[in-house]
Amino acid sequence: MKTLLTVVAIILVCAGVATPFLWEALKGSHTPLDDLTITVVYDNYAAAEGLETDWGFSCLVEGAEKTILFDTGADGTILLRNMNRLGIDVSRIDVVVISHSHGDHIGGLLDHVLEQNGRITLYLPGSFTETFTNIAEEKGATIVESTEPTRICESVYITGVLQGVVEEQALAISTAKGMIVITGCAHPGIVHMVKAAKDVTSEDILFVMGGFHLAERHSEYIEGIIDQLKELGVRYTGPCHCSGDATRELFEREFGDAYISVGVGKVITLDDFQWMLLA
Repeated sequence: MKTLLTVVAIILVCAGVATPFLWEALKGSHTPLDDLTITVVYDNYAAAEGLETDWGFSCLVEGAEKTILFDTGADGTILLRNMNRLGIDVSRIDVVVISHSHGDHIGGLLDHVLEQNGRITLYLPGSFTETFTNIAEEKGATIVESTEPTRICESVYITGVLQGVVEEQALAISTAKGMIVITGCAHPGIVHMVKAAKDVTSEDILFVMGGFHLAERHSEYIEGIIDQLKELGVRYTGPCHCSGDATRELFEREFGDAYISVGVGKVITLDDFQWMLLA
């Protein structure tokens, strides 16, 4: 019965009609990844020499059943140059997940990534215009409007659209060491997005990275966010993009060795994280 319910739930989730009850059937029904590589290919912070920085964000996730590009930065020319210098072939990408509709996250998609690889499955929040989706489809992409939590492939999920000043979704990856959450800008709030990601599989949060949208917040507010993330059990953090210099400094101070400096060229693997010691 459980197996049948899981199969039905997977079908309905992929069709975008899953209910909260059916989504519960998916929790715990996957095998966490024991090998994963995240390469930051676009960011306004630098983590390696020889790459171009620019306002925006994009990272490549490898090690799952599908190779996933999360967001595409602001300038497709810069994106492709960085990917080329990092030895990344666009034809390897199976899936593109777009966090939200701002230009610094979709700029490299239509005229660059899809021009070189039109067989991509593209996961978009439902807020994108029909014109945008039509162009993507004309270039060969298969569009999935992901309003609800959705399984992309074994152990990799998107949260579905979260409401805020800007609608946005995050990527949640189940690994043997815990869940990794990647955000584009966290417009709905980084704490809210982490909670939503945790709800996907009810796993402990290993690492949260990406834009935290805290650049214009005062230190007391940022410290409050840090406290809330720690209360949620977040073990490692890597704020970049729109997080702000002060945020990065405060997170580094508060997380210490569990702070990861994220920027273009940064390569993150599961070896960068310690196993959680059980009491």
